Amino acid sequence: MATVKTGFTQTAGFRSALLSLLILALVLLVWHLATSAPAAAVANAPALTPEQIEYAKLMGKDPAATTGSATPQAVKSGFPTLAQMGTTIVHHLSQPFYDNGPNEKGIGLQLAYSLGRVGLGYLLAALVAIPLGFVIGMSPLVYRALDPFIQVLKPISPLAWMPLALYTIKDSSISGIFVIFICSVWPMLINTAFGVAGVRREWLNVARTLEVTPLRKAFLVILPAAAPTILTGMRISMGIAWLVIVAAEMLVGGTGIGYFVWNEWNNLSLPNVIFAILTIGIVGMLLDQLLARAQRAVTYVD
Repeated sequence: MATVKTGFTQTAGFRSALLSLLILALVLLVWHLATSAPAAAVANAPALTPEQIEYAKLMGKDPAATTGSATPQAVKSGFPTLAQMGTTIVHHLSQPFYDNGPNEKGIGLQLAYSLGRVGLGYLLAALVAIPLGFVIGMSPLVYRALDPFIQVLKPISPLAWMPLALYTIKDSSISGIFVIFICSVWPMLINTAFGVAGVRREWLNVARTLEVTPLRKAFLVILPAAAPTILTGMRISMGIAWLVIVAAEMLVGGTGIGYFVWNEWNNLSLPNVIFAILTIGIVGMLLDQLLARAQRAVTYVD
């Protein structure tokens, strides 16, 4: 029976992987067709008159980008083709850690700055949320006392804290870490309290009968039972933290993958912007999968 189940799981996994590849191929095909058509249209476009060229210059545009005599520039100014994206990806992955100044850093360095901020803010949130969640989950009195504050603070957008953080802390990097902390703490806090409060009464009664100390009961009875719910909150918090750090870095600037996106947009380099977006998505998926594996490791079946 187990062999049949394993074979079915492998077959389902192969089919899902094949379907994912087909969807990816379809997306790439649509991308190729959508970016190939403008190049042919630009090649056949009529030349601009001197008046039109002067008007384009006054509007801050490059006249050569709109004329039929400059097809490569026209293609570069539009949505990037798959060939351009391939060149961009190879360029960034071949030198991910170069550092040529404040606005010229490799994608590896930018990711390292972002992951460092996320990791530190996330760790601080875990150190606060998990112990406090235990207290809230084990004490109905504390829960009723703190619930109004949690319900008021939880819906506030993390980026709304950024001006206050910049004013009080006066450091953009630390302000980014604070924003990560404030957005990560609530899912972990709520899920930890919910998991602790949901531990079976029978297990707690057995621990009480055996006169287990509160500390041992917390680590040997409550923590293993609530671990899947706690990891769920940590997984949600990580997704929110990675989402917020990009927006925060766009606001504060300096370093990080969010600043990289904004800087490349200011440089009108759309291939670099798209590459950064894909990188953000892949890194976010890897972080989520890492916590998902940890969640499956602590999940048990009755």
